[in-house]
Amino acid sequence: MSNFDTNITRLLRAEEGEILNEYKDHLGYSTIGVGRLIDKRKGGGITAEESAYLLNNDIQKRLGELERKLPWIKSLDDARRGVLVSMAFQMGVDGLLGFKNTLEMVRTGRYADAAKGMLNSLWATQTPNRAKRHSEQMRTGQWIIKDGF
Repeated sequence: MSNFDTNITRLLRAEEGEILNEYKDHLGYSTIGVGRLIDKRKGGGITAEESAYLLNNDIQKRLGELERKLPWIKSLDDARRGVLVSMAFQMGVDGLLGFKNTLEMVRTGRYADAAKGMLNSLWATQTPNRAKRHSEQMRTGQWIIKDGF
């Protein structure tokens, strides 16, 4: 990093502050980080590249947490491990850990039973289409991704 880069970064952090969650600036617009306008009323937001960067960080964070709490998921095929990461992404790792019976079925390779267990849950009632796709992916070990993505 050049002297200019180092110094302008220090200057802006000192002047703007750094807040790692959404806040309202002095004019009431949604902002994050070091004065990053995200309020769409003023044309704020992030780029597709920034979204991809954040998503990758979030995936790695969930996967790392799952691997610490359920080390056996490392032995799953990618599609089935993907279901668990997606569920943890949606409801948090602790929410996923509430699926004790289903997780035990996944751990022991009883994927059809696990798929049925997934559909017999409050989660499946709240997000039925996602639950159907994920249960089928768990059952078959084949990726099932909504059209357009």
